[in-house]
Amino acid sequence: MRADYNRRSSAMIHIHHVNLQPIVGGGEIYTRALTRAFADAGAKITLYVHPAVRIWDELGNERIAVEKTQDEQRLLQRLPRERAVVLTQSPISPACVERLAANHHLAGFAHMPMFQRSAESMRAYHLVITVSRYCVELLHAAGLARVYPEPVYGIADLARGDEPVIRRSPYIVDRRKFRDVLLGRLGTMFEKSSSKIEFSRAPGLTLGLVSLLSPIKQFPQLFSILAPILARRPALKLEIFGNGGYAQVRDLRRALAPLGERVRFWGYQANVGAIYPQLDYLMTGLPDKEALGLNALEAQVCGTPVLAPDAPPFTETVRDGASGFLYRDPRRDGGRHFEEILDAIIAGRPRPDPRHAAKEHLAQFTHAALVARARKLIETLAGLTSIRISV
Repeated sequence: MRADYNRRSSAMIHIHHVNLQPIVGGGEIYTRALTRAFADAGAKITLYVHPAVRIWDELGNERIAVEKTQDEQRLLQRLPRERAVVLTQSPISPACVERLAANHHLAGFAHMPMFQRSAESMRAYHLVITVSRYCVELLHAAGLARVYPEPVYGIADLARGDEPVIRRSPYIVDRRKFRDVLLGRLGTMFEKSSSKIEFSRAPGLTLGLVSLLSPIKQFPQLFSILAPILARRPALKLEIFGNGGYAQVRDLRRALAPLGERVRFWGYQANVGAIYPQLDYLMTGLPDKEALGLNALEAQVCGTPVLAPDAPPFTETVRDGASGFLYRDPRRDGGRHFEEILDAIIAGRPRPDPRHAAKEHLAQFTHAALVARARKLIETLAGLTSIRISV
């Protein structure tokens, strides 16, 4: 296989950027940040997004056009007839990928690590990009040949709204399922009855989750080990900001049962910038299926240190002792190292402020750093327009 790339001016490239996810997660925050970085690096962008997601509403400008596109069929209809550079962020069906690869210069982000996952869905792409060294290595191990060699790190993008942090339902509703429809109705009633319950920090040591409660985070598995350790320390509280499917919320509640009323679920919150400063430490999920962890970056930028397993990708985003503390994977030691760190914190171990102790580390995850990465990526994307691949 042979590929020839020619460098072209970023001002000449028009990137058709695709994210059709109907909910807001890390991939959507990342897409918004990268779109802005592309524009600041000189590219023109048309962004195709699901109309149910509102974080794109203020994004359009002279370089960014936002197209509300509910499904893949509409996407195919709206893309140019001539060959164009198409960059995907959200999962695309195999049939759609096949058409895009046949008619356009197709690049795509792999936002899921190739850990216990097949890379077959990415093989038709002319270029595969990802967000951490951990994920780059896994793509190579999966046998993908056309992998962008550098991680395109995300940034802490906190601008999502300034509404108060009030209690909301922790469930994501799938309208195709009767159970979820019922949960949605109950959730609406719950939110009306609890809409005046605004978050305020409780006394004691406050740990928090700020995340989608999705399977890749593996929260139930993590807390099945750590919850008994947390429960033995009565001054400790756990606050959960995020929503998920019925099974994920159910399993997480079960895992956290030893903590009783010291756990509170607040549902999805847009104003995360108001949350992080009220936490003593942010907790992450387990590392294997995590691509980067934008919540860890957000917390550090707000001055909140992170507690995370000592494994990639968290070893890329957290500086042990400076921006938080890394503990051995609790599946290996039953949580003993985590318990040691927690006891040291309770005993008065100084709480690091990442904004000062890890300033150089955090510089990798600024908008300016992302613009610099976007310029390099633009050169490669521009080269796709002249690529000749022969087998």
